[in-house]
Amino acid sequence: MNAHTHTHTHTQLCSHLLLAFFLCFSLDELQFPVWVLVATHYRSEFHRHKSDLYDVPLGPVGEEFEPSAGCVQVQGMSFIAAVLILNLDTADAFIAFANLLNKPCQMAFFRVDHSLMLTYFAAFEVFFEENLPKLFAHFKKNSLTPDIYLIDWIFTLYSKSLPLDLACRVWDVFCRDNEEFLFRTALGLLRLYQDVLTTMDFIHMAQFLTRLPDLIPAEQLFQHISAVHMTSRNRKWAQVLQALTEQKKSAARQSGAEVLS
Repeated sequence: MNAHTHTHTHTQLCSHLLLAFFLCFSLDELQFPVWVLVATHYRSEFHRHKSDLYDVPLGPVGEEFEPSAGCVQVQGMSFIAAVLILNLDTADAFIAFANLLNKPCQMAFFRVDHSLMLTYFAAFEVFFEENLPKLFAHFKKNSLTPDIYLIDWIFTLYSKSLPLDLACRVWDVFCRDNEEFLFRTALGLLRLYQDVLTTMDFIHMAQFLTRLPDLIPAEQLFQHISAVHMTSRNRKWAQVLQALTEQKKSAARQSGAEVLS
């Protein structure tokens, strides 16, 4: 296959999947299984041209999109799709969308990998307690767990929770710093509103965090994000996450050994 035909085929297939991509944000979120149906329909197209397409990098870092990677359509993809289409042409929007799904944190959440999601929540709580001990204790006292507010923030990359211009600023730094910045932003939001949150009970905290104020002071938020320290006992985010992952694997192996003994 020559270069022209190769590019043309790749563009065609991107256009096909963009039909599903558009449906993600144009339909009511309750109808999201449509993405699965359309993507499955076009999966055969990818496999038919597998040798031609799978060596085509979708982004500057050479990431590749595997349509059978195990992601399922979940609420929140529509918001990501909308932001991308507002800022990019359709082909680039799809490429960016595929690359975003291909990141470890997004893979864990979009695959609904409960075990790995819990590990991310545990890592988040390490830095939460380190940075905001008073608020952390208040959340624990009221049994407010990170999944109540973090899932929506991570699923949508803050495009649902924050004003569009502010969400785009978060995306800019996220593209540079990767997943760590998503959790640092979460801590920045908690830091910004900690005085209000410490006066609330479980219900009001959950309501507040799942529906943030419409007017969020951008500069103040980024000042609070900058004030967050992403080190705990001389360990950075990736090291804490890795340690927790290893602990969970070790506990699983020990449990398995006890069952067999």
